[in-house]
Amino acid sequence: MIRFSKANVTYPNGVSAMNDLDLEIDDGEFVVIVGLSGAGKSTLIRAVNGLVPLTSGELNVNGNDVHSLSRAGLRELRSDVGMIFQGFNLVDRTTVLKNVLMGRLHNVPTWRTLIGKYPQADIDIAARALAQVEIIEKTYTRASDLSGGQRQRVGIARALAQEPSIILADEPVASLDPPTSHVVMRYLQQINRELGITTIVNLHFLDLATAYADRIIGLRDGVLVFDGPGSECDATVFESIYGRSLTADDTMAKQAAL
Repeated sequence: MIRFSKANVTYPNGVSAMNDLDLEIDDGEFVVIVGLSGAGKSTLIRAVNGLVPLTSGELNVNGNDVHSLSRAGLRELRSDVGMIFQGFNLVDRTTVLKNVLMGRLHNVPTWRTLIGKYPQADIDIAARALAQVEIIEKTYTRASDLSGGQRQRVGIARALAQEPSIILADEPVASLDPPTSHVVMRYLQQINRELGITTIVNLHFLDLATAYADRIIGLRDGVLVFDGPGSECDATVFESIYGRSLTADDTMAKQAAL
């Protein structure tokens, strides 16, 4: 379980990105966070794995008080939290397999990673992760030769290779076209349902969020303004999150038509 209690984050420049947040996310949930740029979506996700410390309040992740964790404790927490990035964060000059094996770094002695000699058990885990997102045929392809959608599927496989209990996806479809965005979201939803991994995704388009999420969290200026199922996300909810009325330009369907 992930639990924020009266949580606040204020950055050194004075920007308040999280304000008295009270939020619980149960094990196995598929949650999408929506809001404008600067609403606090990335701050929330990065707080979960300790990349952004709270200014005040409490955050508990899988029974750990994140604020009180030592460096070793933070490393252990992060080994249990897979991260998927908007920019993919792949090493272009190496193969898909080696990129996915980076998800095993926490489990493999440093000397093995330096010479590229991973145990067969870890290679098998990486192969299963690639099969899960149906890209195993690209195992020995250089990452630089992949399309954007393929690169993000490799990013998902790398997170899966960690064998995490939580996956965090920070705007994972922001640089993808609408059809590919749906492909990526379907894989994330499938992984959540089949493997029971708690999944938290930041998205811009509310209609994409409602199509896949079990639960939607709406943030505005670091404040929680909506928490409920996608079926309740009507025009009034949109306005409470984004501060204006919903238009066709705010939908993934509109983007697909352009």
